[in-house]
Amino acid sequence: MQIQLTKLAHARSGDKGDTANVGLIALRDDLYLVLVREVTAERVKEHFRGTCKGEVERFELPNLGALNFLLHESLGGGGTVSLMTDAQGKTFSTALLRMKIEVPDQEAETLGL
Repeated sequence: MQIQLTKLAHARSGDKGDTANVGLIALRDDLYLVLVREVTAERVKEHFRGTCKGEVERFELPNLGALNFLLHESLGGGGTVSLMTDAQGKTFSTALLRMKIEVPDQEAETLGL
């Protein structure tokens, strides 16, 4: 079953220079393990292809039930030099929540998805 991240998490984003920072926070503790398994740095990089020109780093924050991603070279040089509409990375959280992941049907049913 394909599930959009909006059903599993909420997110916040911002920036530092040319790097967008996106925090993905599980809506429930049991959903965190699904995020850890399915939302990899490689998948996030693919989701932001064309926007993220650099490396994607992922950090796990189990005590918060969250993942934090750094998307390097994603803001056209950063807020003061970029011609991008969102050079501060504020919409990156919404964009990540549009990503879909695969969850086995039985697991989705068990999780109430």
